[in-house]
Amino acid sequence: MVKKILLPVAIIYTIWLTVVSLINLKSVPSLGSSFDDKIYHLLAYLLLAFLWVTYFKPHPKKHATLIVFSCTIIFGAALELMQHQLNPNRTYDSYDLIANCLGVILGTLIAIKINIYKLK
Repeated sequence: MVKKILLPVAIIYTIWLTVVSLINLKSVPSLGSSFDDKIYHLLAYLLLAFLWVTYFKPHPKKHATLIVFSCTIIFGAALELMQHQLNPNRTYDSYDLIANCLGVILGTLIAIKINIYKLK
């Protein structure tokens, strides 16, 4: 039952993240830190990786988690590189890319840990 819900949620979230990454965002709530943008990037990609790894984790293909991890990293890098090309008001930021990658790493690790405990 959860797997049937997880796929549409992961797809919708991926589309939402793509749109939000490429449009102008004016009123993003402040977290009270000078690193708000990086925190948002980390959390966004943590959730993205978590959703996709959780969906594919019981997949019979041996390296499904590594494939999903790699695709999510590439997706984050591609969006970061496309931002300036598609929207002159957005810019490429290496620190955003680092935050994206850290989010993917954490999301993948959390999904793996949760799946390990679910199997026991």
